[in-house]
Amino acid sequence: MNNFFISGIQQVGLGTESFRKTWNWVIKMFGADVRILEDDTVAERMLRYTGGVPQKRHACIAVNLQGGGGFEIWQYSERKPCPPAFEAAAGDLGVFAAKVNCTDVEACYRQLSAQWEAVGKPSVLPDGTPCFYIKDLYGNCFQVVQSDYMFIPQGKLTGGIGGALVGVTDMDKSIAFYRDILGYDTVRYDVTGKFDDWGILPGTEGRFRRVLLGVSRPRTGAFSELLGPDTVELVQALDRTPRKIFEGRYWGDPGFIQICYDVCGMKAFGAYCAEKGYPFTVDSCPGDTTFDMGEASGHFTYTEDPDGTLIELVETHRIPVVGKLGWFIDMKKRDRRKPLPKFLFRMMGLVSREKIRPE
Repeated sequence: MNNFFISGIQQVGLGTESFRKTWNWVIKMFGADVRILEDDTVAERMLRYTGGVPQKRHACIAVNLQGGGGFEIWQYSERKPCPPAFEAAAGDLGVFAAKVNCTDVEACYRQLSAQWEAVGKPSVLPDGTPCFYIKDLYGNCFQVVQSDYMFIPQGKLTGGIGGALVGVTDMDKSIAFYRDILGYDTVRYDVTGKFDDWGILPGTEGRFRRVLLGVSRPRTGAFSELLGPDTVELVQALDRTPRKIFEGRYWGDPGFIQICYDVCGMKAFGAYCAEKGYPFTVDSCPGDTTFDMGEASGHFTYTEDPDGTLIELVETHRIPVVGKLGWFIDMKKRDRRKPLPKFLFRMMGLVSREKIRPE
């Protein structure tokens, strides 16, 4: 039995040209108003992806307590962000859309389209699941998808991140990576053809192979109930050559930076990934210590999927509940498979709820 496990998608990174504008938009559209952490320091461990130079950035992780992964909103503090030279299209290499959980797609569509113009009409995925697409301030696409999962009811129509759409060049090789490394052992659908459910997603002409991956068993771990179930849809464009979304740009530039997974047993997981041919490309704690992230601490690493899409892996060592009062949880002293109780997240919601602020 492996001495490690994955508890779900912790967050999807979203690089932006305006930290505050993007966070306000995420709060307004998706209700991600609980701040898990916020940091304004120098990224010294990511030189491989930042031109060999440490870069200062302002970042936060915001969650919606109804359940799902968080939004890591990320902006360079001293370097001018470099936006993509083209609009990311379906099948382009990297994360070209993020999935957001929704309790009622039709009602959510009516609510969001009344507030925002860049909203596509409702449709259904190849397996019949209702969805629609929405673009943010900078053209990043989100797939709002029906989900019955609920962690803590908040009276909202949306939850948090439920997955991502990732462009690939070799479907079978990519399926093996997401199955063997990240635990997606179930194929929800595997379809090839032309599709009309893409909505306002760019570049959907022509044929595609689409494979939706899930997990056969509920994930375990401290954050597993907050993060909930997740899926990844792999998309291969068959009638055109896909472009690499972050070609010639840095980690943290505008767009979907990475998919981040919550991991327990990082050292063992690193050995496993290396054995499978996907060693860590970044390791914040090569000496098996801990990495300070402001009020939180942990061990983060990166690897890449077969097309270079960044996969972040985080093992949390300490998290704040009420940081101002010195109330923290030492994760190393807990049963690592036991979910954190809901009252702790309710407490975080009371003391860390973010409101829309002037931009």
